[in-house]
Amino acid sequence: MRAVLKHELANYSRSISAYLFCAALLLFVGVGSMLYNINAAVANFEYVLSFVCLGLVVLIPVLTMRTIAEEKKQKTDQLLYALPISTTKIVMGKYLALLVLYLIPLLVISVYPLIFAQYGDVYVATSYGSLVAFYFMGAAMISIGIFISSLTENQGFAAGMTILVLLLNYYCVSLADYVSGSAMGTFVVLCILILLLGFIMESMTHNENVSYGICLVLLLAAGAAFFINREAFEGVLPAIMRQISLFDRFYTIVNGVFDLTAIIFYVTVIIFFLFLTVQSLEKRRYN
Repeated sequence: MRAVLKHELANYSRSISAYLFCAALLLFVGVGSMLYNINAAVANFEYVLSFVCLGLVVLIPVLTMRTIAEEKKQKTDQLLYALPISTTKIVMGKYLALLVLYLIPLLVISVYPLIFAQYGDVYVATSYGSLVAFYFMGAAMISIGIFISSLTENQGFAAGMTILVLLLNYYCVSLADYVSGSAMGTFVVLCILILLLGFIMESMTHNENVSYGICLVLLLAAGAAFFINREAFEGVLPAIMRQISLFDRFYTIVNGVFDLTAIIFYVTVIIFFLFLTVQSLEKRRYN
């Protein structure tokens, strides 16, 4: 894992995309600081981080799109599979390299509250609590980007799909107010998600019988549950959409409440998508 980490960091040190990512993130934070902390004279630096969230939706996919997709396109992933290390260590090495790269501009940004504190009353504890949450939120987004990158050889497609997924997650709380909370609407969306899960499983395992078999069992189970207790499905979909938002949990911390469950949620998302990435690469390795 250490060898993969060093190799990835060496590649990023020679990659223009890494420097552009750091520069763009610092630019977004700089513009936000000018708008909120300087022009509007707002003492809350954490508001700047909430301003940057939408920019992160675009920056993270650009950073993660080449992680595995480029390896698959150039067939250099075969060299990784030949290494005497597990797929888990390969994925962790690549992931940790991205975390280090993501940490570099945040270390520069972490100086901003101290600078602003010299000229006014800045809520330092809330600012640094929000920075910690901002890092974990970005780490969760990176794990999603790595997983999507492992599903394709096209970097542009990987970036586009990651942006779409993160954008939907960004607006899912707002969209929840317009989504039907009826039992039938929830059941239909649940069936669509099961079909999507079957498609992902088939893409990862290349085993149609197992993938579609599991998909059929889940559809039958959902149908049986719907007809037995229809009331249990009412209002479930909007509630789920509000709970899966990465950004809504971050905004809670920005508002001054350091919610430890948000950090636990981010860590859970990271573990889940890294696990899916490992499984995706394992199937390709054995195929």
